[in-house]
Amino acid sequence: MRNGGKQRLPHGRGSDRSGANRRAVFIRPVAAIFVAVAFAPAGCNREHKVTVKETVEEGPGVTGTAMAINMGDPKQERQLVSGFYSIESNAWRWTAKDFTVSLRPPAGAAAQGATLIFALSIPQAVVDRLKSVTLSAFVNGTALAPETYAHDGQYEYKRDVPPNLLKGRAVRVEFQLDKSMPPAGGDARELGIVARSVGLESK
Repeated sequence: MRNGGKQRLPHGRGSDRSGANRRAVFIRPVAAIFVAVAFAPAGCNREHKVTVKETVEEGPGVTGTAMAINMGDPKQERQLVSGFYSIESNAWRWTAKDFTVSLRPPAGAAAQGATLIFALSIPQAVVDRLKSVTLSAFVNGTALAPETYAHDGQYEYKRDVPPNLLKGRAVRVEFQLDKSMPPAGGDARELGIVARSVGLESK
């Protein structure tokens, strides 16, 4: 809070009545400033206490959960539960060895199922260092078939998800790699693969 300028009382000759009036005029603003200063911190504290930031961890029915996540969209970052690094080139993110998202099932998925589609890239650096990586996925704790990548390039990890795993307003999708690149060259990150998008599509 900024402190106000210091008010200077005028000096001059005059009757006692005018002097009393001047004192009264300046006492009232000073009293008002004292009251404002005394109560402002309490008001600020109350504001901080009621501020609530929505996160995916608040539950599967979080308002606004999308069926698909574009890794270059910062507005969808709240659905990246863990294991993702910052956006690069406005389009993609490095993952860690384990990473998790929250997705909303498509309409009718609880009866017909859906398809999980994860658009990813395997950089040449990963192939040079690790030779190959195997990606596994779990939807609400149930494993889907893994896939191994031994060459650089862009891929889609695509798997059918049965209806019984898609009940509710959001599902947790966990991904795991069998290995990752350890921190090196001043980069403290554990690097897995490059994620471009992930989502659930209707069958």
